[in-house]
Amino acid sequence: MIINPYESAKKKIDIAAELINLNPNSLEYLKKTERALIVSIPLMMDDGSLEIFEGFRVHHSTLRGPGKGGIRYSPFVTLDMMKALALLMTFKTALLGLPLGGSKGGIRVDTKKLSNKELETLTRRYTMEIINMIGPDKDIAAPDMYTDSRTMAWMMDTYSMQKGRTITGVVTGKPIEIGGSIGRDEAPGTGMIYLLQHLCQKLNYNLDKMSVVIQGFGKVGSVVAKQLCNNSCNVIAISEEEGGIYSPDGLDIDTLIKWKKQGNLLKEYEGKNTSPITNDELLSTKCDVLIPAAVENQIYSRNADKIDCKILLEGANSPTTSQADKILEEKEIVVVPDILANSGGICVSYFEYIQDLQSYFWKLDRVNSEMKTILINTFEDIYKFSKKRDTSLRTAAYAISTNRLAKAHELRGLFP
Repeated sequence: MIINPYESAKKKIDIAAELINLNPNSLEYLKKTERALIVSIPLMMDDGSLEIFEGFRVHHSTLRGPGKGGIRYSPFVTLDMMKALALLMTFKTALLGLPLGGSKGGIRVDTKKLSNKELETLTRRYTMEIINMIGPDKDIAAPDMYTDSRTMAWMMDTYSMQKGRTITGVVTGKPIEIGGSIGRDEAPGTGMIYLLQHLCQKLNYNLDKMSVVIQGFGKVGSVVAKQLCNNSCNVIAISEEEGGIYSPDGLDIDTLIKWKKQGNLLKEYEGKNTSPITNDELLSTKCDVLIPAAVENQIYSRNADKIDCKILLEGANSPTTSQADKILEEKEIVVVPDILANSGGICVSYFEYIQDLQSYFWKLDRVNSEMKTILINTFEDIYKFSKKRDTSLRTAAYAISTNRLAKAHELRGLFP
């Protein structure tokens, strides 16, 4: 089943807009993309052949401030995907009350087939192609799928060379030595732990006794898995693109992280009472907490009825479609939506951005404390709204952010 990610994202706005009786003009405005750039990126490969890759940068909205959004390298990158993720970022920053907008970018490429030299050259040429769309006061990039702090260092250096001075604030997620923030890499996972702990307290669940299933073992999934184990949770299944591993007794996450660093696949690991598991099987595994932390649209109309958990904590962007939401709500599964659940990353990215502008850097305790305050306060706003209006946490979150964006649109008016 092919799901258009941009159309799926807009349906979530429609649902929230109907609940709050949003002005149709504002709704129409918020569902449109401000600007989108498609670029061709020629790359001379190590063997002397020429490859041309397609890249994108999208600004969904800069109503509340400069755009903010990641850079994704994947064979599955499309313009509609970038538009959907940029839209998501707009609503995420508005929900958290950050003075930022939403953007996204990427290149359709399989990085596993590139050498380090090819990857660096590709990144620098892509940066040049989109250079007029990015900047500390325009649009701030960040890492996403198959990009990392090294990618951001190349982007920052390329941009700075063109401007004649070092400009650290053009990207976030950089190495600490060149303007990055401590705690940034772990921020999405750390924020998810804060929110899960808070939700369990509200629902009178004992987090230490809960079983957890995680789809995705990358920058988010691995951090969440490790921190959950540190909190005595029982992570019984975890997967990556090629499949995963299951154990009713719980998995040794530290051992699996070492296994992955050695270049092995999760499904190939043989431990005590472990067995391979497919991604489809993983999503239907009975557990207390299910964490989809991989890619978009993993839970949809055809598999939502098989989800068997108490809490669904969305570590990925848009892992659940609007059709699946209705099914999960009927099953009384508490869904912590992506625009809140994984927003620790954008939160600390914002902290890095303002640290760069001020040339004053914080300690880890302050980074995590400030992030926790924003996330928990935002959760309380969403929770109270959902109870007052008898709606899901996702619809409540979108309603709050839609209200804020519509107000900004109303106050600014239209030019000319």
